[in-house]
Amino acid sequence: MIAFVEGTVRLIRQETIVLDVQGVGYELYVSRPEAQKIGSEVFYYTYQHVREDAILLFGFEKEEDYEVFMRLINVRGIGPKSALNILGVISGQEMIQAIENDDIKRLKSLPGIGAKTAGQIVLDLKGKFVPVETKAEEKVENPAWQETQEALETMGFKASQLTEVKKELASQKDLTTSQMLRKALRLLGN
Repeated sequence: MIAFVEGTVRLIRQETIVLDVQGVGYELYVSRPEAQKIGSEVFYYTYQHVREDAILLFGFEKEEDYEVFMRLINVRGIGPKSALNILGVISGQEMIQAIENDDIKRLKSLPGIGAKTAGQIVLDLKGKFVPVETKAEEKVENPAWQETQEALETMGFKASQLTEVKKELASQKDLTTSQMLRKALRLLGN
């Protein structure tokens, strides 16, 4: 599976762009190909769709749009191209708000979405999106663990050796760096 591509825009077509990624051309279905400029450097999160007759790549500049797309294609009656068309009209954040607020009227205004599909979207997806604030909180690491990890790497331990230690200690926010370092060394067998 191709998780993302980063490269130079070489061609712009009606529904797709072609990216040159180190000499290999990847054709991506994107929501607004006309917004790109030939020669510009871009990064896209991708979804690879495999059918009997084709393998298609769909690209998203924002991770949030990618996540909304992935949820939409699991709703009965919405395929990848329909989901991409929807995200060409509304941002991922706006889509999440419409779903969470039961805004059937807004959803029905989107291309290819009738009353039945709008209701199905709300039924299937309401409450399934992690709020942005929660994601940001999850990404913040314990500062004591960060300092401990740096110290251990300075002592010659490899990041791969520290994976299990991190699982054990990173969530213990009440420990100081020196306490955490002592525990980590014990766990590592020193």
